[in-house]
Amino acid sequence: MATRAAQKCQSMEEVRIEIDRIDQALVDLICERFAYVDRAWQLKKSPADARVPWRIQQVIDKVKARAAENDLPPELVEALWRQMIGWFIQYEEEKLRTTEPKE
Repeated sequence: MATRAAQKCQSMEEVRIEIDRIDQALVDLICERFAYVDRAWQLKKSPADARVPWRIQQVIDKVKARAAENDLPPELVEALWRQMIGWFIQYEEEKLRTTEPKE
């Protein structure tokens, strides 16, 4: 689907079409990210391995810098990523708990 610059939109219908296009692309990218998260838990050994504070901070720092480069509020990106990362960590912890070898 063709894209239209925000400033070129002449109606709310055109704005909504572009927002819907972007939402679809975001979902597709989150699906792609999820595939890597799904693989990550398989490579970890225990639920404790799911939460890696230095890595979380590294990711947050990178996305905030990218946001700032693009005149997007870094606080917005940080809030979104912390929510997403938190969900993914819970997902990994649950997967790791349910697949731990029984002794």
